[in-house]
Amino acid sequence: MADKALYIVGQKRFLQTMRKAGADLAELKEVNASAARVALPAVRSRTPVGRTGRLAGSVRAGATQKAGVIRAGSKAVRYAGVVNYGWPARGIRPRLFANDGVASTEGEWAKLYETYVKKVMSQVKGQ
Repeated sequence: MADKALYIVGQKRFLQTMRKAGADLAELKEVNASAARVALPAVRSRTPVGRTGRLAGSVRAGATQKAGVIRAGSKAVRYAGVVNYGWPARGIRPRLFANDGVASTEGEWAKLYETYVKKVMSQVKGQ
């Protein structure tokens, strides 16, 4: 199960504004990937290892133009979401390893977005 842990509040408006400002959205995808890579070690270090280590081995970073993404799980590791978010009906408490890892590195990856926005805004020409 994928956990889209890095995202911008108001991202639709943000993307529209950046497009109007002449931003290179392919560059934004790289910023998103960089932000996800910054958070990845913290998420991995918090991921429960268990008996097989399959969950910890399934954690990876990715990106789209809209967001940096930390994914955990696969077809063989379908329980990633349950381990992270819990399942109260089954008595499984949430571990929030992905959420906590991303939150702990927010100061680092937020700087990447700040730098990108400043760069785009410096290229805006008034009419």
